Amino acid sequence: MALTARQRARTSQYVQGGIFVAVLVVLAVSVDWPRVLNSFFDFPAVAGMFPGVILVGLKNTILYTLVSFALGLTLGLLLALMKIASFPPYRWIATAYIEFFRGVPALLVFIAFGFGVPAAFPGTRWPTMLVVMLSLGIVAAAYIAETLRAGLQAVPRGQYEAARSLGMPGWRAMLTIVIPQAFRIVLPPLTNEFILVTKDTSLIYVIGLAASSFELTKLGRDGILQYGAGITPLVVAGAMYLIITLPLSQLSRRFESRAAKAAR
Repeated sequence: MALTARQRARTSQYVQGGIFVAVLVVLAVSVDWPRVLNSFFDFPAVAGMFPGVILVGLKNTILYTLVSFALGLTLGLLLALMKIASFPPYRWIATAYIEFFRGVPALLVFIAFGFGVPAAFPGTRWPTMLVVMLSLGIVAAAYIAETLRAGLQAVPRGQYEAARSLGMPGWRAMLTIVIPQAFRIVLPPLTNEFILVTKDTSLIYVIGLAASSFELTKLGRDGILQYGAGITPLVVAGAMYLIITLPLSQLSRRFESRAAKAAR
């Protein structure tokens, strides 16, 4: 007797589920669990990383992220306004900046600021934290600028023109009417950019940091040598990143849901 469409779909689901379970069983049987536990979950090493991983690593990672994102947001907004300006040289400068810093690996920017600036200006030495935040902020600005430009262009032009027709100066119409609406539109991608900045802090290991300036990845890398406990310190560092990024991902989904409801 031929199966109905519903029965075929159900049979297909059972077969796929069976294959999935079989693969999981094979993997579980094949894994060397004692070795995995020793390498990834060495609990004495985990205990040894506290409270430093929170008081130094997590604190510095959050500090670098907040300051760098604020710098990136400010510079990104300026670049976005330049990108949609009617004066061509503004657009050219903004485009060159955005294309350059989106095309160059962030690691090279860290190296350029960390080692290139002292070489170019002998006798000058910027504080390491300043180098870190500038590098992160400058790279983030290139991505944020494109996000904000899309948001600014999504606001109906008629609202700006209506404000101008009422006698409102252009800068005030932009600040009070266009930019607030643009920010509401781009909140989800901005949240994602914040997460990317958080993860990019892991690249600053290339710059010589004092122990008090360590972020999570640097703390994890040094922990491998200090504790000799496989990659457990990096697992702890990864868990700390998740403490920051998972709530932000949830927040981003909430923003997207609200935007979708508002668009209906």
